[in-house]
Amino acid sequence: MNEREDDKHQEQKESGQEDGESLISNAITIPQSRTRNVTKRNEILGSGFEDSVEESENKERRILPSTSPTLQIDSEGDIDSGSTEINYTRFGSVTSLTSHHMMNGSLMSLYSVGDFGDVVVSGRIQFSLQYDVRTEELYVHIIRCQDLASARKNRSDPYVKVYLLPDNTSRSKKKTAVRRKTLNPVYDETMTYKVRRLDLPARVLSMSVWHMERMRRNLFLGELEVRLGQWDWSQNQPTWQNLQPRVQLSPEAIISRGTILFSIKFVPPGSEGRGNPATGELHIWLREIVGLLPTKRGAPNTYVKSVVLPDESGVSGQQTRVVRGSVSPVFNHTMVYDGFQSSDLIQACAEITVWNPHPSGCLGGVRLSTGSGLSYGQSVCWMDSTEDEINVWSSVIQSPNSWVDTSLPIRTNLQLCSD
Repeated sequence: MNEREDDKHQEQKESGQEDGESLISNAITIPQSRTRNVTKRNEILGSGFEDSVEESENKERRILPSTSPTLQIDSEGDIDSGSTEINYTRFGSVTSLTSHHMMNGSLMSLYSVGDFGDVVVSGRIQFSLQYDVRTEELYVHIIRCQDLASARKNRSDPYVKVYLLPDNTSRSKKKTAVRRKTLNPVYDETMTYKVRRLDLPARVLSMSVWHMERMRRNLFLGELEVRLGQWDWSQNQPTWQNLQPRVQLSPEAIISRGTILFSIKFVPPGSEGRGNPATGELHIWLREIVGLLPTKRGAPNTYVKSVVLPDESGVSGQQTRVVRGSVSPVFNHTMVYDGFQSSDLIQACAEITVWNPHPSGCLGGVRLSTGSGLSYGQSVCWMDSTEDEINVWSSVIQSPNSWVDTSLPIRTNLQLCSD
C-alpha cells in the first residue's frame, strides 16, 4: 500500500469506515483518477502559464510563488496582512459571478478587532462609483460626509478608509486626508482599484469613517458596504447614503465563502476514434477561486480536493497544491477520472471541496449530481446538489466532449459524508 493509500486508509478508520464497508454493491465499476497535461487548453489562459504545464502525470502545477503574509494591527483596529499579491487568470466564457454572502451584518467585522461602540453613529456619506471597462479600473470618488457624530468635545477629525473586500490586505486599503474640527468634511478624493469586470459582482466596497486620535486608538464613526454585484452602473451622479454601525456578522451566518471557477466535460468511450478512450473520462479543470472570505489572520492558505462518488476503493480523491495568502487563489489544475460509462453519470456525484491546511478544515464546496438523493437505488447523503449544481451536471450529461465553463458559490453548509 503506497503512502497516499495509507493516508486514505487511516482517514477511513478514523471515520469508522473499514475496508469493504459501503452502501453500494461491489459489482459497480468505480472510476479511477489521474491527472492530465493541459497544454492544449493553455491558449485560453493566455501568456504566463506555459511554465505551469507539466510534462508528466500526477504532479502539481505550480503557478504562484508561496508567500506568507506578515500581519499588523492598524490604529483603527483592523488587521492588515502584508502586501501579498492577489493573482488572477484570464480565460474564456464563464457565467457572471454573484455575491452569495449573507449580509445581515458587516462583512468587515469578520476580520476586524477593537471596540466600535464608543460613538453613536450618525450622518451620511456622498460618493460616486465608475468602472472603466477598457482599463478594468474601478474609480471610487469620496466627496463629503454630513452630520457626523461628535467624537471629542463637539468636534471630530474625520477621514474615510476604503477597502475592496474580500481583500483586507494593505494593498486594498486606501484613505482620504484628515479634515480637522468638522462634522461636515469635504474630501473630493478618488481612489482607483484594478479589478477585472468578471470579478466585480463578487466584491464588496467598504467605506468607513474614523476620527483621528494622536495618542489613542482612532474612533469609529460609521461605515457603508456596497455590494458591487447589485450596484446600478448606469448611475453616474453622486449619491448620498446613511452611515451604519458595525454589526457583528457571525462566520456561521455566511452561506458561501466565495465562488469557485472551473470547467468540466465528459468524454464518452470511443469518442476520440480508434476505440479511444477505452472507457469514459471525466475531466475537471480547476481554475481559481474568486472572493474567498479571509479570516481574522488575513488571506487564507487553501487547496482544492475532488472526488467522484460513490468511491468504494477510496482512491479517487485528488487535490491541488496549496496556494498561500490569497483571497483569489489560482490553481489551473486538471483532474481526470477513468472508468466511466455514460450511464454512470446519472448515479455519480463529483464533489469539489476547498480546504485550509493549517489548521486542517473544510471551508466548503460544491457537489455536481442529479440531486436525486439516490445512487444505484441506495439513499446517499451526497446526492444533495443545489439547483445551480444540478444544471451544470445536466449540461455535462447533455453535451459530451464539450467543456462546460461555470462558476458556483462555495457552500459552507456542505455536509461531508462518506459513501
